[in-house]
Amino acid sequence: MVRRGKFITFEGIEGAGKSTNINLLAEYIESIGHNVMVTREPGGTDLGEKIRRVLLDSDQGSIEPLTELFLMFSARIQHLEEKIKPALEIGTWVFCDRFTDSSIAYQGAGRGLGIDFVSSLATLALNGFVPDLTIILDIDPEEGLQRAAQKGKADRFEKESLDFFRAVRHEFVEMTKKDPRFFLMNGSLSIQEIQDELRSVIGARFE
Repeated sequence: MVRRGKFITFEGIEGAGKSTNINLLAEYIESIGHNVMVTREPGGTDLGEKIRRVLLDSDQGSIEPLTELFLMFSARIQHLEEKIKPALEIGTWVFCDRFTDSSIAYQGAGRGLGIDFVSSLATLALNGFVPDLTIILDIDPEEGLQRAAQKGKADRFEKESLDFFRAVRHEFVEMTKKDPRFFLMNGSLSIQEIQDELRSVIGARFE
């Protein structure tokens, strides 16, 4: 029988270094013999990428928080069924830049829809599906937004206030206190320091 792949998600506010560290870790995991699929949310499928363009468009008019939340989950359900589950079934490790915990932090805490409400929706929409491990790269919002600004034009989320990102960051940190699925990392460390720690965590969790 083929052993099911591992589903590892990466969370954090803008500028935390998720994309860079995901790709470097994927290279390492492939080098030790595993197939890896790197994907992202919102996105990951044709439908998801179309929804992503709407959600991140800095010229997009006001989007109601509940509309934003349901668009996120529409993309997520498609992503899960079309790409993530099939990959895991054939033994591929899946690394995902954001997943349900982003909705809990961004729409639940940041937008004020409520942590319990978004968590309950996630359980219903995904039938209880959760990652095997969630890495949270923690960084001060001011530092994160400065990093993000160096990449070019700000997207719709990057234009939010510091208070918004402080609320999001706070919820990400709180998650790590409630569930051993999470691992909190200092996103201000050097890339090499982060990679060394990530390899150690992966080795300990999935030996």
